[in-house]
Amino acid sequence: MLGLTLLALCQVTPTDASAHRETQPDPPALFRESEDAAERGLAWLAEQQSERGYWQADVGHKRMDGYVLLRSAEFNERIHEGHIGVSAIAGIAFLAGGHLPNRGTYGKNVQRCLDYVCAHTEDSGMITDGGTRMYSHAFATLFLAEIYGMSGDEKTRLQLERAVHLIVDCQNVQGGWRYNAFTPEADVSVTVCQVQALRAARNIGVEVPKSTIDAAVAFIKRARTPHGHNQGLFYYKNEGRSARTKNTEYAINAAAATALFAAGVHEEKLFAPVLDFLEDGYGQVHDYYADHYYYWYGNYYACQAFFQAGGVRYERFQDRICRDLIRSQRGDGRWVNSTGPGDAFSTAVACIVLQIRRQFLPIFQR
Repeated sequence: MLGLTLLALCQVTPTDASAHRETQPDPPALFRESEDAAERGLAWLAEQQSERGYWQADVGHKRMDGYVLLRSAEFNERIHEGHIGVSAIAGIAFLAGGHLPNRGTYGKNVQRCLDYVCAHTEDSGMITDGGTRMYSHAFATLFLAEIYGMSGDEKTRLQLERAVHLIVDCQNVQGGWRYNAFTPEADVSVTVCQVQALRAARNIGVEVPKSTIDAAVAFIKRARTPHGHNQGLFYYKNEGRSARTKNTEYAINAAAATALFAAGVHEEKLFAPVLDFLEDGYGQVHDYYADHYYYWYGNYYACQAFFQAGGVRYERFQDRICRDLIRSQRGDGRWVNSTGPGDAFSTAVACIVLQIRRQFLPIFQR
């Protein structure tokens, strides 16, 4: 994802923040500032939600340092369609703040989001609107799983089960998933989204075959660099075009570590090189891509990887990213994503990152 700019991230030295230590808030103050920033972000998101329950965003996919547009937010708005994936992530951001359907300050927003996602779950189990694909399906499935895990609503469970069955059924022979359902190709990034959705569903009692998780874990492990200078880091793909041509991508390594944690794999040798890489590379990703899709998607997973690892390393990373998010928040409460789906996406991710310590979401609990 990060292109040639970040090929040397393994050699990056972590930014020394000691010079600024005296002017930075102490941890209790940082917690309060993080929660305040998240509240402003949620307020902005609430204002952007449509009456139909969706959030609008550009539908597309990455290509080198750019974002290939498949459908613009303006086009989808004209035909009254929304972005399922961004809407689900926004819904998760509200859940992370303790807001449930029709409960809490933003309970009505969560309920409208839930109604929207359920209304766009097809008979096949596919959740889609506005031209969205498997990435968005996985985030929507995760949203349903978290809703059901926190509320026990049986209607939500029925929709969740259909969505889970679709993911299970379209896993390919590699053990992974790709942009579209039932395709022979697979990549680590899309696979991670499916694994996390399946784990969330399995955690609250929805049947997920063990063989599905085992095959996905095997796929991700095969993407690991076995030796050499970048030993322990993960490739984007195992087979097909561009396979094994890049293994120093920040977002892919964050995603791989998070997927393995989600699958219940806790082998230190698998995580130590990745966490070192992420910690060293964060500063450069922030400097080059602060308003880019790479920063937001990468750190959605990086914060989870560090959280699951726990300890001093997690506290150090979380403090660092929270300070950056507090500084970069706009006056109206949003965060900017100039290359990618748009500001609803970046604001939702920022709110999730800022609230992860609260552990309201089952998937973010250790």
